[in-house]
Amino acid sequence: MAKEIDGYIKLQVKGGQANPAPPIGPALGSKGVNIMEFCKRFNAQTQEMQGKVLPVIISVYKDKTFDFIIKTPPAAIQLFEAAKMQPGQGSPEPNRKKVGSVTWEQVRAIAENKMPDLNCFTVESAMKMIAGTARSMGFTVEGTAPWDN
Repeated sequence: MAKEIDGYIKLQVKGGQANPAPPIGPALGSKGVNIMEFCKRFNAQTQEMQGKVLPVIISVYKDKTFDFIIKTPPAAIQLFEAAKMQPGQGSPEPNRKKVGSVTWEQVRAIAENKMPDLNCFTVESAMKMIAGTARSMGFTVEGTAPWDN
């Protein structure tokens, strides 16, 4: 018989760098989860993605055991990496002040990476979603869209 789920916890943690300090410790402690066990398992699974921000969804069961799913890095973080900028340097007025640019090839690479976590069926629709995120951050997408040819 399946375990009964007590709740979910959503966090964004740097790969290989989970520790019991806030925000991880208080979020897990309030649900009664073994914090050190989570940190050890998360760090072991994300060793190859050292330092990248990774969303994680933790399913907490009634008996205080847990499972977790690691998602791909957020599109905004990947766009900052593609534009060679520090995260948090988006434009305060994205429709007027452009702060960076990405190419359609970079958008395609990010879309292919994010496909398992997006709710779309084709790479082209994923590219449109990533391009919209880029525009809302104050980036320009250089070149012509592949579907405009």
